[in-house]
Amino acid sequence: MAARKILLGITGGIAAYKSAELVRLLKKSGHDVRVVMTRGAEAFVTQLTFQALSGEPVRTSLLDPEAEAGMGHIELAKWADQVVVAPASADFIARLAQGMADDLLTTVCCATEAPIAVVPAMNQAMWSNHRTQRNMTLLAEDPQISVWGPDQGEQACGDTGPGRMLEPEALAHLIRQGSSGAAEGVLTGQRLVITAGPTREPIDPVRYISNHSSGKMGYAIAGAAARAGARVIVISGPVNLDAPDGVEVRPVVTADDMLRESERAVSEGCDVFIATAAVADYRPESCAGDKIKKTRDAMSLALVRNPDTLATIAARPDAPFTVGFAAETTEVARYATDKMQRKKLNMIVANDVSTPGLGFNSDHNAVTVFWPEGQQAIGPDSKHSIAAQLVALIAEHSKKVGN
Repeated sequence: MAARKILLGITGGIAAYKSAELVRLLKKSGHDVRVVMTRGAEAFVTQLTFQALSGEPVRTSLLDPEAEAGMGHIELAKWADQVVVAPASADFIARLAQGMADDLLTTVCCATEAPIAVVPAMNQAMWSNHRTQRNMTLLAEDPQISVWGPDQGEQACGDTGPGRMLEPEALAHLIRQGSSGAAEGVLTGQRLVITAGPTREPIDPVRYISNHSSGKMGYAIAGAAARAGARVIVISGPVNLDAPDGVEVRPVVTADDMLRESERAVSEGCDVFIATAAVADYRPESCAGDKIKKTRDAMSLALVRNPDTLATIAARPDAPFTVGFAAETTEVARYATDKMQRKKLNMIVANDVSTPGLGFNSDHNAVTVFWPEGQQAIGPDSKHSIAAQLVALIAEHSKKVGN
Protein backbone atom coordinates (compact mmCIF):
# COMPACT_ATOMS: atom_id res chain seq x y z
CA MET A 1 0.00 0.00 0.00
CA ALA A 2 1.39 3.39 -0.99
CA ALA A 3 2.13 5.75 1.89
CA ARG A 4 -0.21 8.72 2.13
CA LYS A 5 -0.07 12.04 3.92
CA ILE A 6 -2.77 12.06 6.61
CA LEU A 7 -3.66 15.25 8.44
CA LEU A 8 -5.43 14.26 11.67
CA GLY A 9 -7.60 16.91 13.32
CA ILE A 10 -8.46 16.38 16.97
CA THR A 11 -11.27 18.33 18.65
CA GLY A 12 -12.43 18.53 22.25
CA GLY A 13 -13.98 15.33 23.58
CA ILE A 14 -13.15 12.37 25.79
CA ALA A 15 -12.74 10.19 22.68
CA ALA A 16 -9.57 12.17 21.86
CA TYR A 17 -7.59 9.53 23.76
CA LYS A 18 -8.44 7.04 20.99
CA SER A 19 -6.73 9.26 18.43
CA ALA A 20 -3.32 8.39 19.87
CA GLU A 21 -3.86 4.75 18.90
CA LEU A 22 -5.05 5.86 15.45
CA VAL A 23 -1.80 7.75 14.89
CA ARG A 24 0.18 4.68 15.97
CA LEU A 25 -1.71 2.43 13.55
CA LEU A 26 -1.31 4.85 10.65
CA LYS A 27 2.42 5.22 11.25
CA LYS A 28 2.75 1.45 11.49
CA SER A 29 1.08 1.22 8.04
CA GLY A 30 3.69 3.57 6.62
CA HIS A 31 1.67 6.78 6.41
CA ASP A 32 3.00 10.25 7.15
CA VAL A 33 0.86 11.83 9.87
CA ARG A 34 0.60 15.42 11.04
CA VAL A 35 -1.71 16.48 13.84
CA VAL A 36 -3.76 19.65 14.35
CA MET A 37 -5.41 20.06 17.77
CA THR A 38 -8.12 22.51 18.77
CA ARG A 39 -8.03 24.36 22.06
CA GLY A 40 -10.72 21.99 23.37
CA ALA A 41 -8.64 18.95 22.44
CA GLU A 42 -5.76 20.24 24.56
CA ALA A 43 -8.00 19.92 27.62
CA PHE A 44 -8.17 16.14 27.09
CA VAL A 45 -4.83 15.10 25.54
CA THR A 46 -1.34 16.63 25.27
CA GLN A 47 0.63 17.84 22.29
CA LEU A 48 3.64 15.85 23.49
CA THR A 49 1.79 12.54 23.09
CA PHE A 50 1.00 13.17 19.44
CA GLN A 51 4.39 14.66 18.66
CA ALA A 52 6.05 11.52 20.01
CA LEU A 53 3.73 9.19 18.05
CA SER A 54 3.75 11.09 14.77
CA GLY A 55 7.36 12.29 14.81
CA GLU A 56 6.10 15.73 13.71
CA PRO A 57 5.41 19.00 15.54
CA VAL A 58 1.76 19.40 16.56
CA ARG A 59 -0.03 22.52 15.33
CA THR A 60 -2.63 24.20 17.55
CA SER A 61 -2.89 27.88 16.67
CA LEU A 62 -3.90 29.76 13.55
CA LEU A 63 -2.08 32.83 14.88
CA ASP A 64 1.29 31.18 15.60
CA PRO A 65 3.78 33.84 14.33
CA GLU A 66 6.55 31.32 13.59
CA ALA A 67 4.37 28.83 11.67
CA GLU A 68 2.32 31.46 9.88
CA ALA A 69 5.41 33.32 8.67
CA GLY A 70 5.38 30.75 5.87
CA MET A 71 1.57 30.62 5.59
CA GLY A 72 1.56 27.41 7.63
CA HIS A 73 -2.18 26.73 7.37
CA ILE A 74 -1.99 26.81 3.55
CA GLU A 75 1.08 24.57 3.59
CA LEU A 76 -0.80 22.04 5.74
CA ALA A 77 -3.85 22.22 3.46
CA LYS A 78 -1.73 21.51 0.38
CA TRP A 79 0.38 18.84 2.09
CA ALA A 80 -2.49 16.50 3.02
CA ASP A 81 -3.72 13.65 0.81
CA GLN A 82 -6.52 13.04 3.32
CA VAL A 83 -7.89 15.04 6.24
CA VAL A 84 -9.46 13.04 9.07
CA VAL A 85 -11.13 14.81 12.02
CA ALA A 86 -11.40 12.28 14.85
CA PRO A 87 -13.05 12.96 17.18
CA ALA A 88 -15.29 15.56 15.57
CA SER A 89 -17.31 17.35 18.25
CA ALA A 90 -20.79 18.79 17.75
CA ASP A 91 -19.23 22.26 17.91
CA PHE A 92 -16.69 21.50 15.17
CA ILE A 93 -19.36 19.88 12.98
CA ALA A 94 -21.53 22.99 13.30
CA ARG A 95 -18.66 25.29 12.36
CA LEU A 96 -17.55 23.12 9.43
CA ALA A 97 -21.12 22.81 8.10
CA GLN A 98 -21.40 26.61 8.05
CA GLY A 99 -18.06 27.06 6.29
CA MET A 100 -16.45 28.89 9.22
CA ALA A 101 -12.67 29.35 9.47
CA ASP A 102 -12.22 30.63 13.02
CA ASP A 103 -9.38 28.36 14.13
CA LEU A 104 -6.54 26.44 12.52
CA LEU A 105 -8.47 23.21 11.89
CA THR A 106 -11.52 24.78 10.24
CA THR A 107 -9.25 27.07 8.22
CA VAL A 108 -7.28 24.09 6.90
CA CYS A 109 -10.55 22.32 6.04
CA CYS A 110 -11.65 25.39 4.07
CA ALA A 111 -8.30 25.66 2.27
CA THR A 112 -7.62 22.02 1.40
CA GLU A 113 -8.63 20.24 -1.79
CA ALA A 114 -8.07 16.84 -0.15
CA PRO A 115 -11.01 14.65 0.87
CA ILE A 116 -12.19 15.26 4.44
CA ALA A 117 -13.48 12.49 6.71
CA VAL A 118 -15.52 13.62 9.72
CA VAL A 119 -15.72 11.13 12.60
CA PRO A 120 -18.46 12.25 15.02
CA ALA A 121 -18.07 11.68 18.75
CA MET A 122 -20.53 13.05 21.28
CA ASN A 123 -23.26 12.22 23.79
CA GLN A 124 -26.23 10.40 22.28
CA ALA A 125 -28.59 13.31 23.04
CA MET A 126 -26.27 15.76 21.29
CA TRP A 127 -26.02 13.45 18.29
CA SER A 128 -29.82 13.08 18.08
CA ASN A 129 -30.48 16.82 18.50
CA HIS A 130 -32.21 18.20 15.42
CA ARG A 131 -29.64 20.98 15.06
CA THR A 132 -26.78 18.48 14.94
CA GLN A 133 -28.71 16.39 12.41
CA ARG A 134 -29.35 19.48 10.31
CA ASN A 135 -25.60 20.14 10.25
CA MET A 136 -24.95 16.49 9.37
CA THR A 137 -27.33 16.81 6.43
CA LEU A 138 -25.31 19.77 5.15
CA LEU A 139 -22.09 17.77 5.44
CA ALA A 140 -23.66 14.77 3.66
CA GLU A 141 -24.43 17.02 0.69
CA ASP A 142 -20.77 18.11 0.39
CA PRO A 143 -18.95 15.88 -2.15
CA GLN A 144 -15.59 16.59 -0.48
CA ILE A 145 -16.74 15.29 2.90
CA SER A 146 -17.35 11.73 4.11
CA VAL A 147 -18.91 10.97 7.49
CA TRP A 148 -17.56 7.89 9.24
CA GLY A 149 -19.75 6.76 12.12
CA PRO A 150 -20.79 7.29 14.77
CA ASP A 151 -20.88 3.92 16.46
CA GLN A 152 -23.38 3.17 19.21
CA GLY A 153 -23.08 1.68 22.66
CA GLU A 154 -22.14 2.70 26.20
CA GLN A 155 -20.70 6.21 26.50
CA ALA A 156 -18.35 7.82 29.01
CA CYS A 157 -21.25 9.71 30.62
CA GLY A 158 -23.12 6.45 31.26
CA ASP A 159 -25.68 6.90 28.47
CA THR A 160 -26.16 4.28 25.77
CA GLY A 161 -26.91 5.05 22.15
CA PRO A 162 -25.41 6.42 18.92
CA GLY A 163 -22.57 8.92 19.26
CA ARG A 164 -19.45 6.88 20.07
CA MET A 165 -16.41 7.46 17.90
CA LEU A 166 -15.49 4.55 15.65
CA GLU A 167 -12.63 2.48 17.04
CA PRO A 168 -9.11 3.29 15.78
CA GLU A 169 -8.82 -0.06 13.97
CA ALA A 170 -12.01 0.65 11.98
CA LEU A 171 -10.81 4.15 11.11
CA ALA A 172 -7.41 2.88 10.00
CA HIS A 173 -9.20 0.38 7.76
CA LEU A 174 -11.34 3.11 6.19
CA ILE A 175 -8.28 5.29 5.61
CA ARG A 176 -6.50 2.38 3.95
CA GLN A 177 -9.49 1.96 1.62
CA GLY A 178 -9.41 5.64 0.64
CA SER A 179 -11.56 8.65 1.30
CA SER A 180 -14.63 7.17 -0.39
CA GLY A 181 -14.64 4.19 1.98
CA ALA A 182 -14.24 1.81 -0.99
CA ALA A 183 -10.85 1.20 -2.55
CA GLU A 184 -10.53 2.56 -6.05
CA GLY A 185 -10.55 -0.21 -8.60
CA VAL A 186 -11.96 -2.99 -6.41
CA LEU A 187 -14.75 -3.49 -8.97
CA THR A 188 -12.76 -2.76 -12.13
CA GLY A 189 -14.08 -4.89 -14.98
CA GLN A 190 -17.23 -5.84 -13.07
CA ARG A 191 -20.74 -5.15 -14.35
CA LEU A 192 -23.36 -4.26 -11.72
CA VAL A 193 -27.12 -4.02 -12.10
CA ILE A 194 -28.88 -2.12 -9.29
CA THR A 195 -32.61 -1.62 -8.79
CA ALA A 196 -33.62 1.57 -6.98
CA GLY A 197 -36.62 3.62 -5.90
CA PRO A 198 -40.30 2.67 -5.66
CA THR A 199 -42.68 1.20 -8.19
CA ARG A 200 -46.10 2.64 -8.99
CA GLU A 201 -49.04 0.29 -9.60
CA PRO A 202 -51.92 2.14 -11.32
CA ILE A 203 -55.46 2.10 -9.95
CA ASP A 204 -56.80 4.41 -12.65
CA PRO A 205 -55.20 7.08 -14.91
CA VAL A 206 -54.79 9.39 -11.87
CA ARG A 207 -54.10 7.19 -8.83
CA TYR A 208 -51.56 4.51 -8.01
CA ILE A 209 -50.21 2.34 -5.17
CA SER A 210 -46.62 3.14 -4.15
CA ASN A 211 -44.36 3.56 -1.11
CA HIS A 212 -41.97 6.03 0.52
CA SER A 213 -38.73 4.90 -1.16
CA SER A 214 -36.68 7.87 -2.43
CA GLY A 215 -34.06 5.85 -4.30
CA LYS A 216 -31.24 7.64 -2.42
CA MET A 217 -29.61 4.47 -1.11
CA GLY A 218 -29.60 2.74 -4.50
CA TYR A 219 -28.22 5.80 -6.28
CA ALA A 220 -25.53 6.23 -3.60
CA ILE A 221 -24.45 2.60 -4.08
CA ALA A 222 -24.43 3.08 -7.85
CA GLY A 223 -22.16 6.11 -7.51
CA ALA A 224 -19.80 4.30 -5.11
CA ALA A 225 -19.65 1.25 -7.42
CA ALA A 226 -18.84 3.43 -10.43
CA ARG A 227 -16.04 5.13 -8.47
CA ALA A 228 -14.74 1.66 -7.60
CA GLY A 229 -14.38 0.91 -11.31
CA ALA A 230 -17.59 -0.97 -12.17
CA ARG A 231 -19.86 -0.46 -15.13
CA VAL A 232 -23.20 0.25 -13.47
CA ILE A 233 -26.77 0.10 -14.72
CA VAL A 234 -29.56 1.35 -12.45
CA ILE A 235 -33.10 0.11 -13.06
CA SER A 236 -34.93 2.99 -11.44
CA GLY A 237 -38.49 3.53 -10.39
CA PRO A 238 -39.83 7.12 -10.35
CA VAL A 239 -37.42 9.27 -8.29
CA ASN A 240 -36.29 12.88 -8.16
CA LEU A 241 -32.54 12.21 -8.38
CA ASP A 242 -29.79 12.90 -10.89
CA ALA A 243 -27.84 9.94 -12.28
CA PRO A 244 -24.42 9.56 -10.62
CA ASP A 245 -21.43 10.19 -12.86
CA GLY A 246 -20.69 7.25 -15.14
CA VAL A 247 -23.93 5.41 -14.33
CA GLU A 248 -26.57 4.38 -16.89
CA VAL A 249 -30.15 4.78 -15.61
CA ARG A 250 -33.03 2.86 -17.19
CA PRO A 251 -36.35 4.25 -15.91
CA VAL A 252 -39.31 1.98 -15.15
CA VAL A 253 -42.68 2.46 -13.43
CA THR A 254 -44.35 -0.81 -12.40
CA ALA A 255 -43.08 -4.04 -10.85
CA ASP A 256 -43.61 -5.80 -14.19
CA ASP A 257 -41.47 -3.14 -15.86
CA MET A 258 -38.74 -3.58 -13.25
CA LEU A 259 -38.61 -7.36 -13.67
CA ARG A 260 -38.54 -7.13 -17.45
CA GLU A 261 -35.75 -4.53 -17.52
CA SER A 262 -33.77 -6.31 -14.79
CA GLU A 263 -33.82 -9.60 -16.71
CA ARG A 264 -32.73 -7.82 -19.87
CA ALA A 265 -29.85 -6.06 -18.09
CA VAL A 266 -28.70 -9.29 -16.40
CA SER A 267 -28.87 -11.17 -19.71
CA GLU A 268 -26.52 -8.59 -21.21
CA GLY A 269 -23.91 -9.67 -18.65
CA CYS A 270 -23.92 -9.12 -14.90
CA ASP A 271 -21.47 -9.96 -12.12
CA VAL A 272 -23.41 -8.45 -9.19
CA PHE A 273 -27.14 -7.73 -8.88
CA ILE A 274 -28.17 -5.41 -6.01
CA ALA A 275 -31.90 -5.03 -5.36
CA THR A 276 -32.41 -1.85 -3.32
CA ALA A 277 -35.76 -1.00 -4.95
CA ALA A 278 -38.93 -1.07 -2.85
CA VAL A 279 -41.05 -3.06 -5.30
CA ALA A 280 -44.78 -3.17 -4.58
CA ASP A 281 -45.77 -6.67 -3.44
CA TYR A 282 -49.28 -6.30 -4.89
CA ARG A 283 -51.00 -4.40 -7.70
CA PRO A 284 -54.66 -3.77 -8.51
CA GLU A 285 -56.24 -6.69 -10.34
CA SER A 286 -57.35 -4.25 -13.04
CA CYS A 287 -56.73 -0.62 -13.88
CA ALA A 288 -59.81 1.50 -14.58
CA GLY A 289 -59.79 3.19 -17.97
CA ASP A 290 -61.14 6.44 -16.55
CA LYS A 291 -60.74 8.19 -13.21
CA ILE A 292 -62.83 6.45 -10.55
CA LYS A 293 -65.41 8.89 -9.19
CA LYS A 294 -66.09 9.36 -5.49
CA THR A 295 -69.66 8.06 -5.43
CA ARG A 296 -69.63 5.78 -2.36
CA ASP A 297 -68.53 5.99 1.27
CA ALA A 298 -66.36 2.89 0.86
CA MET A 299 -64.56 1.17 -1.99
CA SER A 300 -62.99 -2.27 -2.24
CA LEU A 301 -59.88 -2.80 -4.31
CA ALA A 302 -58.92 -6.32 -5.44
CA LEU A 303 -55.16 -6.87 -5.44
CA VAL A 304 -53.02 -9.55 -7.07
CA ARG A 305 -49.44 -10.46 -6.27
CA ASN A 306 -46.62 -8.88 -8.26
CA PRO A 307 -43.69 -10.89 -9.65
CA ASP A 308 -40.64 -11.09 -7.37
CA THR A 309 -37.73 -9.48 -9.24
CA LEU A 310 -35.10 -10.42 -6.65
CA ALA A 311 -36.11 -14.09 -6.36
CA THR A 312 -36.39 -14.40 -10.13
CA ILE A 313 -32.86 -13.11 -10.71
CA ALA A 314 -31.42 -15.25 -7.88
CA ALA A 315 -33.03 -18.38 -9.36
CA ARG A 316 -31.53 -17.95 -12.84
CA PRO A 317 -29.07 -20.62 -14.03
CA ASP A 318 -26.62 -17.79 -14.71
CA ALA A 319 -27.45 -15.94 -11.49
CA PRO A 320 -24.94 -13.23 -10.55
CA PHE A 321 -23.82 -12.54 -6.98
CA THR A 322 -27.19 -11.39 -5.65
CA VAL A 323 -27.71 -8.86 -2.85
CA GLY A 324 -31.15 -8.11 -1.43
CA PHE A 325 -32.43 -5.35 0.81
CA ALA A 326 -34.95 -5.77 3.63
CA ALA A 327 -36.75 -2.75 5.07
CA GLU A 328 -38.44 -3.92 8.27
CA THR A 329 -40.15 -2.36 11.28
CA THR A 330 -39.86 -5.29 13.75
CA GLU A 331 -37.60 -8.33 14.23
CA VAL A 332 -35.29 -7.05 11.52
CA ALA A 333 -32.61 -9.74 11.81
CA ARG A 334 -35.08 -12.65 11.79
CA TYR A 335 -37.05 -11.42 8.79
CA ALA A 336 -33.92 -10.48 6.85
CA THR A 337 -32.10 -13.78 7.31
CA ASP A 338 -35.29 -15.68 6.50
CA LYS A 339 -35.60 -13.70 3.27
CA MET A 340 -31.96 -14.41 2.40
CA GLN A 341 -32.38 -18.15 2.88
CA ARG A 342 -35.78 -18.34 1.18
CA LYS A 343 -34.68 -16.50 -1.93
CA LYS A 344 -31.19 -18.08 -1.98
CA LEU A 345 -29.36 -14.77 -1.85
CA ASN A 346 -25.63 -14.33 -1.36
CA MET A 347 -26.12 -11.35 0.93
CA ILE A 348 -28.87 -9.16 2.38
CA VAL A 349 -28.79 -5.62 3.77
CA ALA A 350 -31.38 -4.98 6.49
CA ASN A 351 -32.53 -1.73 8.02
CA ASP A 352 -35.15 -0.76 10.57
CA VAL A 353 -37.28 1.86 8.80
CA SER A 354 -39.22 2.58 12.00
CA THR A 355 -36.20 4.50 13.37
CA PRO A 356 -36.87 8.27 13.09
CA GLY A 357 -34.49 10.10 10.76
CA LEU A 358 -33.14 6.97 9.07
CA GLY A 359 -34.13 5.06 5.94
CA PHE A 360 -36.89 6.27 3.62
CA ASN A 361 -36.48 9.85 2.34
CA SER A 362 -33.56 10.50 4.70
CA ASP A 363 -29.92 11.21 3.81
CA HIS A 364 -28.85 8.89 6.64
CA ASN A 365 -29.27 5.23 7.37
CA ALA A 366 -28.09 2.38 9.59
CA VAL A 367 -27.93 -1.17 8.27
CA THR A 368 -26.85 -4.66 9.20
CA VAL A 369 -25.42 -6.83 6.43
CA PHE A 370 -25.98 -10.58 6.63
CA TRP A 371 -24.35 -13.36 4.61
CA PRO A 372 -24.42 -17.13 5.26
CA GLU A 373 -21.27 -17.09 7.41
CA GLY A 374 -21.62 -13.82 9.28
CA GLN A 375 -22.90 -10.27 9.63
CA GLN A 376 -21.68 -6.67 9.97
CA ALA A 377 -23.37 -3.50 11.24
CA ILE A 378 -22.75 -0.23 9.37
CA GLY A 379 -23.89 3.19 10.62
CA PRO A 380 -25.78 5.25 11.59
CA ASP A 381 -24.08 7.26 8.86
CA SER A 382 -24.74 9.19 5.68
CA LYS A 383 -26.10 7.04 2.86
CA HIS A 384 -23.07 7.95 0.75
CA SER A 385 -20.67 6.69 3.42
CA ILE A 386 -22.74 3.53 3.98
CA ALA A 387 -22.84 2.96 0.21
CA ALA A 388 -19.05 3.08 -0.04
CA GLN A 389 -18.67 0.62 2.83
CA LEU A 390 -21.28 -1.70 1.28
CA VAL A 391 -19.49 -1.63 -2.07
CA ALA A 392 -16.21 -2.61 -0.38
CA LEU A 393 -17.96 -5.46 1.46
CA ILE A 394 -19.80 -6.69 -1.65
CA ALA A 395 -16.57 -6.57 -3.68
CA GLU A 396 -14.78 -8.66 -1.05
CA HIS A 397 -17.49 -11.33 -0.79
CA SER A 398 -18.36 -11.55 -4.48
CA LYS A 399 -14.71 -12.27 -5.27
CA LYS A 400 -14.69 -15.09 -2.70
CA VAL A 401 -17.74 -16.66 -4.38
CA GLY A 402 -16.17 -16.16 -7.81
CA ASN A 403 -13.04 -17.98 -6.69
